[in-house]
Amino acid sequence: MPRTIEEQSVEELGGQASVLARQRRDHAEMDRLMGRYGSLPPGEDREKVLKDLVQLVFSHAFAEETVLWPAVRRSVPDGEELTSRVEEEHQEINDLVADIERLEPGTPEREEKVERAFALIRQDIQDEEGLLLPRLQEAVDTDRLRKLGTAWETMRRTAPTHPHPVIPRRPPGNTVLGVPLSLYDRTRDALGLNVPAHVLKKVLAGVAGFVVCVAALAVVRKRR
Repeated sequence: MPRTIEEQSVEELGGQASVLARQRRDHAEMDRLMGRYGSLPPGEDREKVLKDLVQLVFSHAFAEETVLWPAVRRSVPDGEELTSRVEEEHQEINDLVADIERLEPGTPEREEKVERAFALIRQDIQDEEGLLLPRLQEAVDTDRLRKLGTAWETMRRTAPTHPHPVIPRRPPGNTVLGVPLSLYDRTRDALGLNVPAHVLKKVLAGVAGFVVCVAALAVVRKRR
């Protein structure tokens, strides 16, 4: 039986650039943030920790679903079954956090959903580090793990950072929707978690207008 990702050294995982080492670092940060949230009283600091956790969880999961799980399905004999299980966990977390973001901080209903989401995140980490990722490690070489790590990190840094329950869990659907959703989420993050919709729409319209102007200018210069 393969050893879990948690039990191995960075060198055994393929080095710092390996997707396995990158995954474990993110998982450790998620665990730290969940512990930090539980240690704080209700208030702004606690909400900031939750916001940081949500942004990490959803960018991490999107990169998995876009880059990593397709590689597992191609390389691991029972990859379809393994990734389907994790995708179900991701969808449950997505639905719960979408509810959490709509509820008033500090209410019993919201805190109950936070605890359920945390339990699912911990289960997801356990399933990935104990079963899915070791199976990938058995199936591919170190060079491939490092290349997957680079692709995964690139996707994570440009991925949506909030729940979108209707987004597909697999390419090409999630890839196509990822660009506009990432723009929406990252603008929302920059302006504040509860930015009014009409303000956000104006900002996105301005960004879109800027992109169009730059493209038009490039065309004009090329024609000259």
